[in-house]
Amino acid sequence: MSGAVTLASGLRPIIFGASGLSLTSDEIAFFRDVMPYGFILFARNIRDGDQIRALVAEMRDCAGFDAPVLIDQEGGRVARLKGDLAHSLLPMAHLGQLALTDPEAATLAARAVGRLLAHDLARLDIWVDCIPVLDVPVDGSHDVIGDRALARSPEMVAKLGRAMAQGALAGGCLPVIKHIPGHGRAGVDSHHALPVVDAPLDSLRAQDFAPFRALADLPMAMTAHVLYTALDRAFPATLSPRIMGEIIRGEIGFSGLVMTDDLSMGALGGHLTDRARLALAADCDILLHCNGKMDEMQAIAAANPAFSALGRVRAENALSFRKSPDGATAVELVAQLNALLPGLVH
Repeated sequence: MSGAVTLASGLRPIIFGASGLSLTSDEIAFFRDVMPYGFILFARNIRDGDQIRALVAEMRDCAGFDAPVLIDQEGGRVARLKGDLAHSLLPMAHLGQLALTDPEAATLAARAVGRLLAHDLARLDIWVDCIPVLDVPVDGSHDVIGDRALARSPEMVAKLGRAMAQGALAGGCLPVIKHIPGHGRAGVDSHHALPVVDAPLDSLRAQDFAPFRALADLPMAMTAHVLYTALDRAFPATLSPRIMGEIIRGEIGFSGLVMTDDLSMGALGGHLTDRARLALAADCDILLHCNGKMDEMQAIAAANPAFSALGRVRAENALSFRKSPDGATAVELVAQLNALLPGLVH
């Protein structure tokens, strides 16, 4: 499972969603033609275990390789898998609360959470989870992050985020840190409108960038659709060459694969084809489009996205982080979590 990965020459730097519980004939034809790097699942794609495994297999067949299939399974209110499909977890802010009195126990719990999430996904043939959330909320910010955040201090977010990512990796699951370079100050929900953050650069460095800098060695990151006036008054991070180059690649030092947040979100203006072209021009490696609407996916494909030479290397390197799972069982992990933080798993 581990080792070097070589991507096919025709593969496109896109991650797409799908419309339902199985692929339509139109989706199969489109995905086989476009050959996306990966796919992402949402609640509309989920019914039961057999159905999910069949859908994942369909997706990989279309891509022509063991393509990454992503999911947002954070715990709390962002959990696509529910009921018998996965363990139910309280919001990750509970880890930060524990860290106020017992940081070591909180760190152990964060690792166990990452490992338990990986266990749940592995049963469904999924091995990429969009965790951990490294955003640091501030007073007055919108609750789109809220209790999804691991803690209120950048140091503790970094410590708990590192532990959660290590747990995921130990379970054979690739983590995607988000939302680089930081979504915690956003005053509006970027699903619906563009957040504008007026904090000075020194404040951004000390708080927002810090957790991402501490975890810059991880394989994948997802951008923030946030406009930071101290950095770029014209473009949000996803579309900003300056933020991608000087901040994310430079100051933060993240050298792994960077994917956009969902290009269909309301934070971004203009036509989807233009959004895709701007994101690639800014040096995002992968375009993420989630809603499964065929006309929008066709608009993304119309941008004629292709991997840059460095983007292809990053995409291959990211997949090479995947390792065989350790021997931890769900029973052991739940018992550990119940001992460290009773009620977190319920």
